[in-house]
Amino acid sequence: MSIQNPQNITEEFILIRNATNSDLKQIRNLNEAALPHVNSIPVSDFEEFLRINSFFSVIEEEGRIAGFLIVLGPGKEYDSENYRYFSKHYTNFDYVDRIVIGEDFRGKGFGTKLYEYLFEHTSEQCITCEVNIKPPNPKSIQFHQMLGFGEVDQQYSEGGKKYVSLMVREL
Repeated sequence: MSIQNPQNITEEFILIRNATNSDLKQIRNLNEAALPHVNSIPVSDFEEFLRINSFFSVIEEEGRIAGFLIVLGPGKEYDSENYRYFSKHYTNFDYVDRIVIGEDFRGKGFGTKLYEYLFEHTSEQCITCEVNIKPPNPKSIQFHQMLGFGEVDQQYSEGGKKYVSLMVREL
């Protein structure tokens, strides 16, 4: 079973905590700034993620949201080709729908901190994600490989607009 309400973690001036409704405007702005590496979604979709997530956290530095991570466990009603792939092939997984770190905060290890927190607190057997091959996102592929993810397949998504590497890290 995936974690539902992880404890807040504070390290120096960095805080990892659960996302709230009041964070959603900032989260959407971070998301939109990360296009085309993630898809554009309205605030209402982020509201739905708050309802169905296993892990929806923000990382803050000195009170400013630096990034966020959205994770869904198995058995969720979620219309995503990539989530459906992992649901078909795995039973005990956490699916990373998206991780975004704001441009001003990149290179500080915040993405790694969010993933390490997920690895430490999940009760699932593996973490799954997809990374764009088309449009290319080589930094994300390298980042996920550095964290121990390996490719298990590739597929088109979003009606052929994107081609993704489906990746898994066993825990």
